[in-house]
Amino acid sequence: MNEISQPAWLPALRNQDNRALSQCFDEYRSRLRQIVSFRLNPRLSTRMDTDDVLQEAYLAAAQRLEHCDTTSAQSVFIWLRLIVQQTIVDLHRKHVKAAGRDVQREVRADRTDPGTSGCIASHLIAQVSSPSMSMKRDEMNTRLMQALNQMEATDREVLALRHFEELTNNEVAETLQISVKAASIRYIRALKKLKTAMDSLTEFKMDW
Repeated sequence: MNEISQPAWLPALRNQDNRALSQCFDEYRSRLRQIVSFRLNPRLSTRMDTDDVLQEAYLAAAQRLEHCDTTSAQSVFIWLRLIVQQTIVDLHRKHVKAAGRDVQREVRADRTDPGTSGCIASHLIAQVSSPSMSMKRDEMNTRLMQALNQMEATDREVLALRHFEELTNNEVAETLQISVKAASIRYIRALKKLKTAMDSLTEFKMDW
């Protein structure tokens, strides 16, 4: 969004206006939905509706509105993204605890790290739809996780934010509190490392 012409809701949001929050949330809804789609554990996504997650996030944002960074529209989006991410973590813990042993066994059996590495690996493996490849998913997951975990944590997060959450380079920089130049360098470096690591996995056609 062009920060030269600020959105109509921003001045009102600075006064903690709930209607402005609603307008802001609606404007960013599709982008926040993308974040939920990426960050939500695949096993739990069959039980948690994306709209339900966003509704919980909106309620959480309304309760914490006084803490919203209204420096710019971008800062507001970064704040909402954090609220969404925290909501996913809270709902995950709540659902696993309430569902009892069955879902806990499912999550353990999935072998998917709930962190960034697990999210990236899960989404890359989801690209492989061939039935003949289904038996290789565990092996691919292991190799992907090894490659991802060899990266610096910040590089890995930049990759997730840029490619999977589809944040701009400026948004990534503000989210991670690094310079725009550093965000760009880290993204290119992480992408090269992942492509190199995946060269041996012919199941993937990574045209990034």
